[in-house]
Amino acid sequence: MRLFVALIPPEEAVEDLDSFLEVRRSAAAYRWVRREQLHLTLAFLGDVAKWRVDELISRLERAAARRTAFEATITGGGAFPNAGRAKVIWAGVSVSAGGEVGLPRLAVGARAAAVKSGIKVDGARFRPHVTLARLGLPEDVSNWVRLLDAYRGPAWTASAISLVESHLGEGPRGRPRYEVLAELPLGEG
Repeated sequence: MRLFVALIPPEEAVEDLDSFLEVRRSAAAYRWVRREQLHLTLAFLGDVAKWRVDELISRLERAAARRTAFEATITGGGAFPNAGRAKVIWAGVSVSAGGEVGLPRLAVGARAAAVKSGIKVDGARFRPHVTLARLGLPEDVSNWVRLLDAYRGPAWTASAISLVESHLGEGPRGRPRYEVLAELPLGEG
């Protein structure tokens, strides 16, 4: 099973971002992420043995319960590795007071839950973002980054994390299909 832990924005936030991008997507032949797949990855777990999932869910539930809900907004953007030689275009995520500590700790908690469940976790540094598009070859996307700098979506309450399975090649045009296996509420504080 290919799994990841994510913060999934509500429909209103996704709709707003999708509307902002809709009229602009045709300007570039990138592999745009479908709206139903927009999310903020907290931990990428890769291939996980099915028998580990129950323990993982239990540990993620405890990790989520240790954090409180916070307000988040999709705003701004950038590119990986940089705007001059981009392979990925992303939207940024800003959080309310308390969230700037809570969000990174939520990611650390998700990764720790996986490791304690015997699952190898991608070691990349956590950088909160929502992937919007992937590029086949590195390209200068400075204009896209400037465009995204003008975007600010509606605020929403991040109150749960999700364990998601990625079914490679099962989505439209051979893309992945995502299935939420568990939604785990954040605690009351």
